[in-house]
Amino acid sequence: MTQSKWLRTFSAGGLTLAVLVATGCQKKPAAAAGAGPQGLPVQTVTVAMAPVAQTSEYVATIKSRRSTTLMPQVSGLLTSIRVHSGDHVKTGQVLMTIDPRQQQATVDSERATERQKKALFDYDTIELDRQQKLFDAGVSSRDTLQQAQQAFENAKADYNSAVEARKSQEQLLDYFTIRAPFDGVVGDIPVHVGDYVSPSLSPSPVLTTVDENNDLEAYVYIPTERATEVHTGLGIDLTDNNGKLLEKTAVDFVSPEVDSTLQGILVKAPVKSETLRNAQIVKAKVIWSTKTMAVVPVLAVIRQGEQSFVYVMQKQNGMAVAHRTPVVLGDTVDNNYAILSGLSAGDRVIVTGIQFLVDGMPVIPMGG
Repeated sequence: MTQSKWLRTFSAGGLTLAVLVATGCQKKPAAAAGAGPQGLPVQTVTVAMAPVAQTSEYVATIKSRRSTTLMPQVSGLLTSIRVHSGDHVKTGQVLMTIDPRQQQATVDSERATERQKKALFDYDTIELDRQQKLFDAGVSSRDTLQQAQQAFENAKADYNSAVEARKSQEQLLDYFTIRAPFDGVVGDIPVHVGDYVSPSLSPSPVLTTVDENNDLEAYVYIPTERATEVHTGLGIDLTDNNGKLLEKTAVDFVSPEVDSTLQGILVKAPVKSETLRNAQIVKAKVIWSTKTMAVVPVLAVIRQGEQSFVYVMQKQNGMAVAHRTPVVLGDTVDNNYAILSGLSAGDRVIVTGIQFLVDGMPVIPMGG
């Protein structure tokens, strides 16, 4: 074999070997492509049935059963204000005073008049007794006794009148001192020391308010279309704007009339919470009934616009897959959603890795 023929033979053999090698390399990806897809490890929970309250949410106004607005009963300048808004006060505690000097002078004058009338009354009492003894002894005449009796009656009437006049002026003097009518909390104080106040002013100025926070109740207006469902004992949950429960209570009063302005029925419920205040606005969740429903953890739910979904683990061709299932949500119960429709008891709902799932994706259950 010549050198040139050998080279041609080697080149052909090398080309055949290269083709075989290339063909072998191309078959390996094909074999890998035939392998089954890997599942995503997930945690699941089994759908349970639980009692769920059927509720409606309204606005409630907290009101004190004992609340008063203090207004001036006499005229004068405010000389002192001894409390601040929000102060807790006791029955009879002095809140503010109106200049009493003129009225005090009137009281002093009436007391002096009363003492004068009392002296005359005492004298006429003694004189009547003396004349009665003289008459009984036959020393004085009946006319003299009758005159003494008349003088006694006049003195008695004058004295009693003076006593009542003094009491009336003292009572009026009390109005110059503004006191707390009962234990409670002081409200806004719109007046200032030096202001002239009088019941004859129009409108009459408000001095302050006192509210008793130990005896509160919630006022809730229920729409008339639910009138047949309203009754005493109906449960109400009072919550703040963030949904935090403030107090559980129940209706103890249902108005027999419909409020013509609000077109609602007023119901009242007692409030014992020390954190609530008179005139405070809170949310009232009225509990109409309790129904057994499916519940799932909040973290298992995907919300897209107005539609909600969960992933239910199902068996398909011998393997576990995630099935995207639309659901209708009800109220939240602790950290769970009540499910109005879409799930049944015993369904296994995926609660981890749901952001990575797609419908029909294989999964590997790790618990639940």
